Amino acid sequence: MSIPTLRNKLDKIVWSPLLETRFRRPGRVLAIVLRYTVALLRDMFQGQLAMRSMSLVYTTLLSIVPLIAFSFSVLKGLGLHNELEPQLFKLLEPLGPQGAEITQKIIEFVDKVRGGVLGGISLAFFIYAAIGMVQKVEESFNYVWYVSTPRSFARRFTEYTIVLLIGPVVIAIALGMIASLRSNTIVQYLLQQQFLGPVFVATSKLTPYLLVTGVFTFLYKYMPNTTVRFRSALVGGLAGGFIWATLSAVFATFVAYATARQAIYASFAVAFTALVWLYLNWLVLLIGAQLAFYHQNPAFLRIGRQEPRLSNAMRERLALNIMFLVGRAFRNGQPFQTTNALAESLRIPSIAVTPIVAGLEAEGLLTTGEEEELLPAREMSRVRLADILAVVRERGETGSYRNPAWTPEITALGKQLDEAVNTAVADKTLADLLDETDSD
Repeated sequence: MSIPTLRNKLDKIVWSPLLETRFRRPGRVLAIVLRYTVALLRDMFQGQLAMRSMSLVYTTLLSIVPLIAFSFSVLKGLGLHNELEPQLFKLLEPLGPQGAEITQKIIEFVDKVRGGVLGGISLAFFIYAAIGMVQKVEESFNYVWYVSTPRSFARRFTEYTIVLLIGPVVIAIALGMIASLRSNTIVQYLLQQQFLGPVFVATSKLTPYLLVTGVFTFLYKYMPNTTVRFRSALVGGLAGGFIWATLSAVFATFVAYATARQAIYASFAVAFTALVWLYLNWLVLLIGAQLAFYHQNPAFLRIGRQEPRLSNAMRERLALNIMFLVGRAFRNGQPFQTTNALAESLRIPSIAVTPIVAGLEAEGLLTTGEEEELLPAREMSRVRLADILAVVRERGETGSYRNPAWTPEITALGKQLDEAVNTAVADKTLADLLDETDSD
């Protein structure tokens, strides 16, 4: 059997309703699992997730000490800094004894960062490195979610700083509550019971994985510069936490038995193992983000990461719709439209909406406010529908395509088509279109 034939049969099994029809509900569940698995494997083999994971590893190496030092300073001011070292060790625990060694070295380095050192240029560098780390994560998530417009600098600086200040505190408080709960007299009594004791022990072992799931869910919900439904973020968080827990156990076993790497890498074995573990952590994080995206946008499951290709008719309707929605919101005092809000309401990826918005802005039909809201750039009675259509019908060419050598017959036919379009919209303006809608 040839590979194309095998691929066609696999596509038929995965994407057709064959399993659902033959096995009903179990078949439907199996089909869903297969579709998500095939989609994620396809994205991984395409290489973008792996490449971005490697980029995040490099960023982590530059920013890990500033990031931990920043968190350590915040927690130390609240008297919660003793919670930092155990959590760092749990993250590196799959590295075995080397994880404890790396944790100790990092904490020793961070301890040397005194308040006097974090002043002036040093403080600015630490903040820049820590914020740069979060920015890289946002860029990777925006890639997964087809978001082409990042947060503005003001929003980025404000929101990142809040995350860096509040994030460590929330985690430390949660861990403190868990620790105090474990030391509670009632809990200790229940631990001694024959039936309830093992349940509490198992729950305590699941705590790190639940924390990872919570952190993943938070990142999937708030890091992309678009609206992510909580349910989709939770699905990605649960899957990411499960994969991380499984991978931790597998990697710890590999480290324990892979004695050959010591002979090959010698003193570099610790660094090599740490880099591989960092890479796997970032890859799992991005896989969970991709799963959250597919859960919220199941239409992309089969086509994957393909650049949207819009027909001319679609681009014309898109330009008109953008101006209509922006103008209606502006006239009626409704919440201002943004590129991401338009993409969500029109059910078109923002990566396809952004170039149209940019063209409308370049022609002076739209403008962007301080909060990234879209506004009419001039009085709507002076925005002709023909001008909106011209943005996608007549403008945007580059280079030698501006003056092609059309045959006389095609030139004449093109003029007839242009005249037909102009006759259809005549001198109608955006204000006229909105007035007609209001009268209806």
